[in-house]
Amino acid sequence: MRVVCAGDSLTRGVSYIRGRLRIVRETYPSLLQSLLEAYEGIDVVNSGAFNDNSDSLLQRLDKDVLSQQPDVVLIEIGANDADFRWQEVSEAPDEEHVPNVPIERYLKNMGHIVQAVQRIGARPIVLTLLPLDPVRYYQRLSTRFGKQISHWIARCGGIEYWHNRYDKALRKCLEELRVDQIDVRAEDEAVEFWRTMLSDDGIHLTAAGYQHLSRTVFSALKKLGVVPLVEQEAFLA
Repeated sequence: MRVVCAGDSLTRGVSYIRGRLRIVRETYPSLLQSLLEAYEGIDVVNSGAFNDNSDSLLQRLDKDVLSQQPDVVLIEIGANDADFRWQEVSEAPDEEHVPNVPIERYLKNMGHIVQAVQRIGARPIVLTLLPLDPVRYYQRLSTRFGKQISHWIARCGGIEYWHNRYDKALRKCLEELRVDQIDVRAEDEAVEFWRTMLSDDGIHLTAAGYQHLSRTVFSALKKLGVVPLVEQEAFLA
């Protein structure tokens, strides 16, 4: 079985440490591979890309994902879709601004991605959006783009508002498409818990965060029947 992980920098593996983005070696796909060592013949491929959104994932889907001949595709995408072009916001904080990928196009893209995976006989499984920490995120943005972005954020809700909108819309879309999802916010308390595992920029995970994400995905794969429960294997043996 081949599991291909498609997504943005949270899949590729990035953390924000001492003011710089750094590539991490223990990504969630690599950690997931370690958790699957007890099962023979399961290969995990990391097809994450920096700054990826649903537009760019759809464009590179054939080359980077479907060409890997996956049996299962884990899709983690949406945070960059819901984000904004902050330099433009900084230069015109009184004007209207839309997310990088408007929500209607994001949902259409997700439908196309899921259907493309299904057409080759693979199983798509989509992760819901991981929470962010708005305070740390905006602190970093204001340092980089200036405090005038706060004026626009106060008027329009900012990234957390749009981030949550995209997450809710994604869940509804997946239900309509009847596609399996891994709900990383299964409980209200999970949002605050995830925020303790975010790095200094308030959006990328720490090393502990990537470990927790891999365990969350591994547990979900067992519940979805992608990999057999160890207890069931022992009983059958």
